Amino acid sequence: MPRASQRRSPAAQRHTDTVRFVLFEARPAGLAFNQLVRSSELSPSQARAGLACLWDTIAERRTRVDGYKFCSDSAELQAYEVAIIREKLTEIRRFITGVAGPHAALQPRGRWIKHLNTQLSSVESTLEVIADHIDA
Repeated sequence: MPRASQRRSPAAQRHTDTVRFVLFEARPAGLAFNQLVRSSELSPSQARAGLACLWDTIAERRTRVDGYKFCSDSAELQAYEVAIIREKLTEIRRFITGVAGPHAALQPRGRWIKHLNTQLSSVESTLEVIADHIDA
């Protein structure tokens, strides 16, 4: 079964339109999720479904210049995907050095931190392989 945002029922479209309207009214400051729920008078699940559908709708309409890239050119798609992977790799590395590293120093024998470091190292190496991939 497709995600709620992909079903795009009339109700989901109404929630999306409501969320879009509220967010446009709040710009440029934006809203926290609880503020969005209160302002839109939607339930939290309706607001989430509206946000998910809105993200999907925006993604279909945006271009690389606007911040998203969804096209049929394989080279452009790969360049965009590698750029996103490099961003995520930087985030993971900062998390490792800023959070997991100090935690490991405090509890070097901790079972949780050993497991976390193993998994993060695996993720880091996988992302690094993808980020360094150059199509020959």
